[in-house]
Amino acid sequence: MSSLPATMKVIEISKPGAPDVLTPAVRALPVPKDGEVLVKVAATGVNGPDMMQRKGLYPAPAGASDLLGLEISGEVVALGADVRRWKIGDLLCGLTNGGGYAEYCVIDANHCLPIPKGVSLVDAAGLPETFFTVWSNVFIGAQLKAGETFLVHGGAGGIGTTCIQLGKAFGAKVIATDSPDARCQLCRDLGADRVIDYKTEDFVEVVRTEGGANVILDIVGGPNIEKNIKAASPDARIIQLAFAAGSKVEINLMPIMLKRLTYTGSTLRTRPVAFKTRVAQELEAEVWPLIESGKIRVVTGRILPLAQAAASHTLMESAGHTGKILLTL
Repeated sequence: MSSLPATMKVIEISKPGAPDVLTPAVRALPVPKDGEVLVKVAATGVNGPDMMQRKGLYPAPAGASDLLGLEISGEVVALGADVRRWKIGDLLCGLTNGGGYAEYCVIDANHCLPIPKGVSLVDAAGLPETFFTVWSNVFIGAQLKAGETFLVHGGAGGIGTTCIQLGKAFGAKVIATDSPDARCQLCRDLGADRVIDYKTEDFVEVVRTEGGANVILDIVGGPNIEKNIKAASPDARIIQLAFAAGSKVEINLMPIMLKRLTYTGSTLRTRPVAFKTRVAQELEAEVWPLIESGKIRVVTGRILPLAQAAASHTLMESAGHTGKILLTL
């Protein structure tokens, strides 16, 4: 690492709070440990957990960087011991435990993936967090199968656009909710079989007319929680990934018993290293070829410089964006 700088520019959280607590700073360059690579960051994705951590609601796990940024793309510039697959100069993207809002980031070599052919280095930064999350929850956890009905809330967002495309690619019938019409149109363009504008239609009625949903992925919470239970078919699996409308509700749990529903939540960051390695391997084998063939497209909504991290958080919390928000170095 002798030719590398001793310090790097980063974005820190000065104190828990609104987006304006994100401030530029300088830190020492991190050193890769055994099994890790040091990456010169080209871009990093902006994700819901970043908002939660900024507010003080989602602390970094022990041993992880306290900096935001759970996914990056860039160039390998240094190797820890026992790294076999990657070499200095390789371009890759990967899932981090934090540290992406910086010029350099260390990352577990087994949680890195090659840049899919046809995808730019910057756009690739938006792949790991959403694809790891959707694959681990929808396909490993809920075991979505061809022919099942998959209800996706917030279809035009980063998680939603990934859900729609993966669901369709693996043979599910996909129903998406969103609003206004421009966001609904993106869901249609990505292949959703039915798109519901939740401001003008009752998704419970629509989904019940379609026979109920076998798998439901929700990022809204609040009143959606009871509605999802009503929209679920017998033996359905409901996945809760976020609570944009709140996590405290009073509901009747009897339908969970009567319909034999599975209701689960998930955070990816604290999953075991070996599990994330498995997800990376399955994505490379099952999903990366679909991206390279054009069957799944990368949906980047906005690209901002790292110095505008606060603006990126304001944009994400306004819920007006579509696709992924990326920060470039």
